[in-house]
Amino acid sequence: QVQLVESGGGLVQAGGSLRLSCAASGRTFSSYAMGWFRQPPGKEREFVAAISWGGGVTYYADSVKGRFTISRDNAKNTVHLQMNSLKPEDTAVYYCAAGLSTTTLNGARVNYWGQGTQVTVSS
Repeated sequence: QVQLVESGGGLVQAGGSLRLSCAASGRTFSSYAMGWFRQPPGKEREFVAAISWGGGVTYYADSVKGRFTISRDNAKNTVHLQMNSLKPEDTAVYYCAAGLSTTTLNGARVNYWGQGTQVTVSS
């Protein structure tokens, strides 16, 4: 069992930056690939980024490539999403997720979800 708690969301102006964090409980954290998804207002949840259990493999949605960076610290059971050059269309609830691999996360097959944190980007 893995429990995920996100933090770091908030209101930021377009062009600004935010760093989301996800704290995981459970001794098996390092066994899971981790990812971030988001759900914009009135839209379906979508994949944002994923990182392998060892941190050596990452995937990004085309819409965030070059602007967002996912990282993890297995010693601290945390995963982060550094978001730069934010745009109004990045406004969404952001969810931390754990899955069996980066491929399965990219396919939205998630084993555990966090509760979400709101990110609002003003124009």
